[in-house]
Amino acid sequence: MKRPRILVVEDDALLNQLLVGQLNRMGYDTIGASRWSQAQALIEDAEPSLVILDGRLPDADGIDLLPQIGSQQPVIILTAYASVQNAVRAIKLGAAEYLVKPVNLDELELVVKRALDNAALRRENQYLKSRISADPFAMIGSSPGLAAVNQQIDAVAPSDMTVLIQGESGVGKELVAKAIHARSLRAGRTFVPVDCCTLQRQLFESELFGHEKGAFTGADKLKKGLIEGAEGGTLFLDEIGEIEPAVQAKLLRVLETGRFRRVGGTKDHDANVRIVAATNRDLAALSRQGGFRADLFYRLSAFLLSVPPLRERRPDIAEIARHFIRNHSFSRRIEKSLTTAAVARLEGYDWPGNIRELKNVVERAIILSGESAAIGVEHLAIAAAPAMGVSLPALASVPVDLTVEPSLEEVKRQYLKLLLDRYDGHRGKVARVLGISERNTYRLISKFDLGMG
Repeated sequence: MKRPRILVVEDDALLNQLLVGQLNRMGYDTIGASRWSQAQALIEDAEPSLVILDGRLPDADGIDLLPQIGSQQPVIILTAYASVQNAVRAIKLGAAEYLVKPVNLDELELVVKRALDNAALRRENQYLKSRISADPFAMIGSSPGLAAVNQQIDAVAPSDMTVLIQGESGVGKELVAKAIHARSLRAGRTFVPVDCCTLQRQLFESELFGHEKGAFTGADKLKKGLIEGAEGGTLFLDEIGEIEPAVQAKLLRVLETGRFRRVGGTKDHDANVRIVAATNRDLAALSRQGGFRADLFYRLSAFLLSVPPLRERRPDIAEIARHFIRNHSFSRRIEKSLTTAAVARLEGYDWPGNIRELKNVVERAIILSGESAAIGVEHLAIAAAPAMGVSLPALASVPVDLTVEPSLEEVKRQYLKLLLDRYDGHRGKVARVLGISERNTYRLISKFDLGMG
């Protein structure tokens, strides 16, 4: 690991030599200067991690120089003229530390380490802030499809209207929901995401509405649900097409009356919450088939917002990929970039897994490119030919032996196995063919013990 470089600016030649030698023995790469004119060039060329600066130099006042150099690296002021007034002035002008001559070498080691550690923490903090400050809910890209989504978000966000976000798995529906919340009058309150696929009916009801003490076995105390947890804010119901009919009915009541009842309770409570839902399924068709309540669909779709898949946002692909590269931990060590051929490969691929798949491919490429600054085609684990318009052979017949009259479960298992084989275990593609969510596809894979492919 590269040693921190320290610049000692001290006009007393003996003290300068002593400090440089001592800091070198402490493990630092240390250089000395006796004049400000000499130090200026060294600061620019040597880029020190820390400057130890005499408060009074023959050609400058060290404390007056603090605003000029303190923003670039931490500065420890060194002076023989100790006073509270000077110390306060130095700190106000940006000094990291303040040392008085004659310098105690043990104190010097402690102060230098503290200044360098604090500077490292500040850099890390600035890095994290930069990632957050650049609107964390701003979607990357300038394609017409994304511009239309942003216009719809801007239009609906200030209202309290219920929003239904539709789009394929991995397009960023939760990011859209967060953007709606961030641009709404509820932005200062909580955004609560709920995964509608992960919990069984009774547990889901308890999580969403809460329960009273004694409502069911194990309910040994009152529990407030996520609706109450999102008080004043936004409740995001992800994959709402997967919820059970009984829960659909209770959710419809919340949307119609603005009130809800905890599991096992007899008292109604106000639901001061905005509901934003998302699905990768065609709820309109599902409701016509009886798989989803039509009245709930109409309530949810008061404002319908469709997020286009990544293959319909090709102008955004390279920009999104570069965003993932900039925000990867490697970017703090190596500034990586995509080669022209790599960009062409990314833009030519159809991205069935959408932005989630792109993120995985880019992060894998960052790792595979190692210490190289360039991310090339050889680092991208995607097909060379564009997937657009490529027709695949028809599915083979499901191999079941009719002499033994297979059960419906066996037919399902064989069909799922066939799809997994065809799509190389890609759950997103299989889910799209089946018309169900990736999570439900995962459940089926586990149920039929077909592995993850």
